[in-house]
Amino acid sequence: MNNDFTKGRRKFVKSAFTVASALAIAKVAPTWAVPQGRSFKDQILTNDEIDLTITKSPLLVGNKVGTPITINGQMPGPLIRLKEGQRAKLNVINRLLEDTSIHWHGIILPENMDGVPGVSFEGIKPGRTFKYRYDVEQNGTYWYHSHSGLQEQLGHLGPLVIEPKDGDIGADREHTIILSDWTFEDPDTVFRNLKVAEGYYNYQKRTIFETFKDVRQQGLDKTWKQREMWGQMRMSPRDIADVTGSTYTYLMNGRDSQMNWSALFKPGEKVRLRIINGSAMSFFDVRIPGLEMTVVAADGQPVKPVPVDEFRIGVAETYDVIVQPKQNKPYTIYAESFDRSGYVRGTLTPELGLEAEVPELRQAPERGMAAMGMGAMAMSGDMKGNSMNMKHMGGNNSHMTHKMTHKRELPVENIKIKHRESGHGAGAAMIATNPVSRLHEPGIGLEDVEHKVLLYTDLIGAHEWPDTREPERQIELHLTGNMERYMWSFDGKKFTEVDGPVQFHHGERLRLVMVNDTMMDHPIHLHGMWMELENGQYPRPRKHTISLKPNEKVSLLITADAPGSWAFHCHLLYHMKAGMFRVVNVA
Repeated sequence: MNNDFTKGRRKFVKSAFTVASALAIAKVAPTWAVPQGRSFKDQILTNDEIDLTITKSPLLVGNKVGTPITINGQMPGPLIRLKEGQRAKLNVINRLLEDTSIHWHGIILPENMDGVPGVSFEGIKPGRTFKYRYDVEQNGTYWYHSHSGLQEQLGHLGPLVIEPKDGDIGADREHTIILSDWTFEDPDTVFRNLKVAEGYYNYQKRTIFETFKDVRQQGLDKTWKQREMWGQMRMSPRDIADVTGSTYTYLMNGRDSQMNWSALFKPGEKVRLRIINGSAMSFFDVRIPGLEMTVVAADGQPVKPVPVDEFRIGVAETYDVIVQPKQNKPYTIYAESFDRSGYVRGTLTPELGLEAEVPELRQAPERGMAAMGMGAMAMSGDMKGNSMNMKHMGGNNSHMTHKMTHKRELPVENIKIKHRESGHGAGAAMIATNPVSRLHEPGIGLEDVEHKVLLYTDLIGAHEWPDTREPERQIELHLTGNMERYMWSFDGKKFTEVDGPVQFHHGERLRLVMVNDTMMDHPIHLHGMWMELENGQYPRPRKHTISLKPNEKVSLLITADAPGSWAFHCHLLYHMKAGMFRVVNVA
């Protein structure tokens, strides 16, 4: 550890001493997240056999002491660095008073090593050790987290980096950044609040003064119809995120904005930033004002370079970007929650102690016709009597016209979507009667920015994947929900209500079509297998997690080459808890 870092840490400890115990301060950040980046090898676990001890420990989170779940005394847990071609040997020791688990997110491995209690193994009892063993056959940026209850919300997560066989990271230096959201509330309390009061954490709802403004601008009749429609849906156009900055402290490598996690560079260096969204419920928009970022990997898989100024990272996704700062000055790494209720920043700097200007939070976005993809949605189930078509929604759609001119025709656009006659039942408060492809859209709140934002349609695989067969059959799944009751499901049924797994035939090539019938964004994650996103590019990008916007339909190609049972779910933790979870069986 060099002298600069020692001085910087001493200064921080001094300032923090007034608000926390010395013990907590000593453990304030994961030891791997040092400013020097990868070169500080002593802080990275590279042993042939790695022990991970799960317990609860007091830690300083922001300006308060919390009691997160820690892994080897850290939150986030240690950076695990493996190498393509080796055999992973990971011993997980449970020192909690309850069962736990670790799922290796995005890793292709045997079913019994996937770490999902009730699906792939029984879980790890208190006082017991589970030995994960699997061959590492890929490289890239991944992460790991608990799949037991709501432990992930308590900080049970960490980064996982797999070096390629040749050791070439494609840059002079690298830093790993894991974003997360922390609350001092008990996660079970958060879930209960979501169940009993729709919009419990939404402090950005429209005010009466904004309604008066709408009346002046668009007239009473149109304003009245809009309010009536949202009222019938029991939603607000500002229902963007279920859990917000009103309770969350957003963290970058375990530090909040005031703590200002910093990463060093030398002017002219190529720096690889491995960015992981390990949040329970938060999408982030990431940018480094003054620096262009070149996206080189998505979900750990290499893609052809895409220069961007900003990208949205859904929960559980990862992106690798290369930056090359040439000036001897600091830059702010800015991750803004997509509902604009908060942010976390860090600093990319040539010298510790420097800071750059921190952007202001942008205005909270609203869901309108444009944000909904201009498609039609209809109420269903218990609200069927109040059927309403979203074509009546207002909103600024001028940008949509602009985006449509650049849109490519995608395979999913020729796929006719089917709904059940029941409209998927009471578990689906609405259905998308005319869902559209929205891969070419940047997402709500980013429609009108003047700089380049990453689109899913920009992603092109770096090389062709082994299986080039056409799909033999098609499976269609609907993402459904009832916001008022906080019910989330697939095809209108919670996990506890389904009869059996989604069946894949071993060895087959299939097309998975997903339709988002809800008004929320959902990051959907498939365990054990890759999904090739049909985004009009070739080679197609591989994804382990794909985010769907409201009223969107997407198609993905899957090679069912992994025998066994695999979890398939929304990676918003409380949506999964509420029932948006299925098991895929490959046999």
